[in-house]
Amino acid sequence: MAPKSGKAAGGKGRAGEEGKEEPLQAVIIADTFETRFAPFTLERPRCLIPVANTPLIEYSLEYLASAGVQVVYIYAGAHVDQVETYIEASRWKSHKSPFGSVSFLRCIASSVGDVMRDLDQKHLMAGDFIIISGDVISNFPIEKALKQHKARREKDKNAIMTMVLRETLPGVHEHPGGIVPTFVIDPTKDRCLHYEEALSGAQPAAHVDPELLKSPELDVRQDLVDCRLDICTPDVLSLWSDNFDNQAPRKEFLYGVLKDYELNGKTIHTYIVKDHYASRAADYWSYNAISQDLKQGLVASLAVENNVFGDTHYDRSQRGDIVDRSVIKVRPTKLAAGAIVGPDSSVGAGCRIANSIIGQRCHVGKNTSIDGAYIWDDVTIGNNVTIKRAIIGNEAFVGDNCVIEEGVLVSYGVRIAPGTTVPAQARICKPQQLSDGEQNDQDLVGAEGGEGHAYVDDEDDFVASRASRLLYGKPEFAASASTLDSDISEGELSSMDGSRRQSFATTMSDEDTSDRFQHDTVAILLQRLQEGKQADDMLSELMGLRFSGGADEAQVRRAVAIAMMKHVNSEVEGGLSAADVSRHVLTAYNTLIRRKGAAQTTEEQVLFLLEAQRDLTRRKDGGKTLLFVLKDLYDLEVFGEEAFTEWWADERSGSGEEMAALRQQSSQFIEWLENAESESESEEDDDDDDDDE
Repeated sequence: MAPKSGKAAGGKGRAGEEGKEEPLQAVIIADTFETRFAPFTLERPRCLIPVANTPLIEYSLEYLASAGVQVVYIYAGAHVDQVETYIEASRWKSHKSPFGSVSFLRCIASSVGDVMRDLDQKHLMAGDFIIISGDVISNFPIEKALKQHKARREKDKNAIMTMVLRETLPGVHEHPGGIVPTFVIDPTKDRCLHYEEALSGAQPAAHVDPELLKSPELDVRQDLVDCRLDICTPDVLSLWSDNFDNQAPRKEFLYGVLKDYELNGKTIHTYIVKDHYASRAADYWSYNAISQDLKQGLVASLAVENNVFGDTHYDRSQRGDIVDRSVIKVRPTKLAAGAIVGPDSSVGAGCRIANSIIGQRCHVGKNTSIDGAYIWDDVTIGNNVTIKRAIIGNEAFVGDNCVIEEGVLVSYGVRIAPGTTVPAQARICKPQQLSDGEQNDQDLVGAEGGEGHAYVDDEDDFVASRASRLLYGKPEFAASASTLDSDISEGELSSMDGSRRQSFATTMSDEDTSDRFQHDTVAILLQRLQEGKQADDMLSELMGLRFSGGADEAQVRRAVAIAMMKHVNSEVEGGLSAADVSRHVLTAYNTLIRRKGAAQTTEEQVLFLLEAQRDLTRRKDGGKTLLFVLKDLYDLEVFGEEAFTEWWADERSGSGEEMAALRQQSSQFIEWLENAESESESEEDDDDDDDDE
């Protein structure tokens, strides 16, 4: 339980109270003023969205309590009444609360900037205070960061803020809708000199002031997770008030303060967490990754089975599933590792629940399959239902014999009529109020017995709209590496084991350099392919990676195969034809496959095809993509005929249902190749006979 201490590392008192430590204060910004969790945030606040059956704001409050915070202010933003009602009924406002006080602050705001300027006008901050987003999940002890901030502040009154950042592996931001932050840091002073951000997949560039480059040492970091946990002085609020154009805390405020250093003289510093858990559920991708980590028990102090939050009695079985003691299960029911079932829920006979979280007071009917999904509280699911990799909001109803395909988002209270198939990536909500004042109540989803309408994007928020529909659009980005389930190919499984690429826990050990090479190389190659870099430039970079990582030819071949297949698949998912994408990519980048100095034996070529095939087993329409890849490798004379026939004859290409099913579409190409070879041999025999005459 978090400490309840009257003293903490706060700021000095006001005039006449020198030497007295003020209680440490914190401000929770519970609303980011984005639509990344649409359509759910149309009706309810994002800070009450459950992660592992616990509302997000609970994690932020638990963290502040563990940090010794005594005074908490909450800006709820949208749906403030719902947030206030929730907090008033929680332990945070009871006699058991570890806080001295918890207060709600209200203002008319459309951005974080509006909130910060309102906070400045209220003059509540007596000294150093913490600003935290209402979606932070962490076990990082903040005392050391506070101590460094305070020591720096005593030496230099212009050191106004310390950002807490989390070190992770390269590529963590490379997912649909992701924002790639670039921090330029002076490591000798832990001072941030420059900041900018770009969309994932965009050309990486940092427009750094040439004067900064004169610093004797600079770190350019894109491997940091921004925890949105800042230690601030009241001067931070003054700067917000001085710049009314600033709305976003990083892209505008941080960028502007750093850019205008010569004018304001203020410095902002960093504290980089390396050996604890720290992240925030900023979008659906990070929501899923954090959920996977909590299911695995990576954050011991917040493990589900520790029953930290609420009146729960979870137990973890030897299989790895976590079920509350009040759950009713009718046998035979199969709960696989990674399944969590909340209090007072019931599961019918013949159900299979794998890698999914079922909320409180849910009812699941007979013979229903739920895989990789999030079912929130008070949901009713009928018999013979299939749900895969989707989110079903509170109080929703899914009728008998429904199929909910991958990436579907079903908002609060929606009713899906029996027998309905909800197509992949659909977002369904109750009638929504559009920006022009009209109601979207026309696009009914499913049969007339249902109550759900297609969600309409916010046209003014492209990034959030893109992220809000891509929960599972790319499985390799959506799933935490801790899962390591069927979404990970054998090649990536071996390369990612132990690396926890998508986790926000401890970084990978330096002991396994082969894992690091595989992960980093795939991520870098994929980024270069998306940027359209020249093959020659990529070859030079690839060789540099190989030598620095001490990798062998097999590792290089695997990385090239996986990166190429990922890129082709991403382009196909973007709406391009598999035939066009395959031909373009292999024409432009086939030199990555037949590199100078690399072995080009038939056996080596067969191994490349096997790596590509394994990766495509996880891709939608992977069989079709494989067919075009084979044809183009043949037409472009990258591989000889023997490579394709020997690959087909190799037992590994047909081992297992997935590999066998994937290659089936390529049988027509192999048959054509064998027939063409037979006709060629027949023609040669005829020519020989003519010569004999």
